[in-house]
Amino acid sequence: MPYVNLTMAAGRTLEAKQSLMAAVAQAVHESLDTPLDTVRVWITEIDPEQMSVGGVPLDEVFRRRTADAEVTPAKS
Repeated sequence: MPYVNLTMAAGRTLEAKQSLMAAVAQAVHESLDTPLDTVRVWITEIDPEQMSVGGVPLDEVFRRRTADAEVTPAKS
């Protein structure tokens, strides 16, 4: 019985998380040739203030990306 724990920053919709879990379960089922109903997938969410990328808190990384997207014109 395969177990998959996905750890990610909190903030995604329930629909997005359910879609991800279904896709991961399907990938494990196909890759390991194991029955789909034996694949266990769960998500552990971490507050973005408690994660960092390159030493920068993840919530700050998100703020910077949003600010950059607002001032950078879209490519045509």
